[in-house]
Amino acid sequence: MSRTSFALGTFSAGPSQPFPGIVVAGRVYDTRAAVSTAVSTSQLLADWETCLEKLQSLADAPVGEGRPVGELTVLAPVQPPGQILAAGANYREHVIEITVAHRLGKADATEEELREQAAREMDERAAHGEPYVWVGVPSAISGAYDDVILPSLGENHDWELELGVIIGREAREVGREEALGHVAGYTICNDLTTRSLVPRPEIPMMGTDWMRAKNQPGFYPTGPYLVPARFVPDPQNLDITLRLNGELMQKGNTSDMIFGVAALISYISHRVVLRPGDMVITGSPQGNGSHYGRFLRAGDVMESEITGLGTQRTVCW
Repeated sequence: MSRTSFALGTFSAGPSQPFPGIVVAGRVYDTRAAVSTAVSTSQLLADWETCLEKLQSLADAPVGEGRPVGELTVLAPVQPPGQILAAGANYREHVIEITVAHRLGKADATEEELREQAAREMDERAAHGEPYVWVGVPSAISGAYDDVILPSLGENHDWELELGVIIGREAREVGREEALGHVAGYTICNDLTTRSLVPRPEIPMMGTDWMRAKNQPGFYPTGPYLVPARFVPDPQNLDITLRLNGELMQKGNTSDMIFGVAALISYISHRVVLRPGDMVITGSPQGNGSHYGRFLRAGDVMESEITGLGTQRTVCW
């Protein structure tokens, strides 16, 4: 029997308590009809293998009429959210774009020579290097349709649309070949960044400061939903697009990752215990604001999409 596709999310209606629900054909069904003891998505993820089958049964034979998703407020899918593990410099074309834009090579090199140099370095890194990962804070997560208030601290607020991977089974020292078995599902995350706060010129030996540059309130718009891994046949072949005020700015595909989802989970799990509800964000393709010299300002509208995972709409203030 074919399975009915569904997505998992967190919703609210007016002042009422948020509740976990599945979305089937544009309607939301309260998951407590299938798993009465789980009052949040994080509780569902804590016993994901068992709960997934119960949610599947609810999707196949919904209880009640459900509610149109348009009548509800859509929150970030995992509530309360887990930790964020974020990969950087993980898209080949993005790194090449940065290398050329900032002329990170021989001073007299042509643009083509810089591209060739960066491509060789990325091939070497993919074959023999390691991912670059930092930690984000859950308090910075917001919903897919929430507005974001651009902070007065720092300048040059930028976008980085990314594939988010939600963990569904604890991962500790797992190999690449088993890593995807620890994934509950996939979502969209926009890793907003205040570029002026990345460097620390007063202590240059410390390098980048991602804590202050990436963890302002609302700087990780996430969702709208968690799409179970069973409905994402190949996480390494998903189109990623972001439009700013209707203009296409980012267009890439997850096939361009230097380290794929399995490699990232394996790498992280050998250094950090990944628990259900944690989110691994996997890097951003080319086309950030830094490339265009155009950063976010009040009134901007970002519309973002990843194949099969829905869309986001974020208004900046």
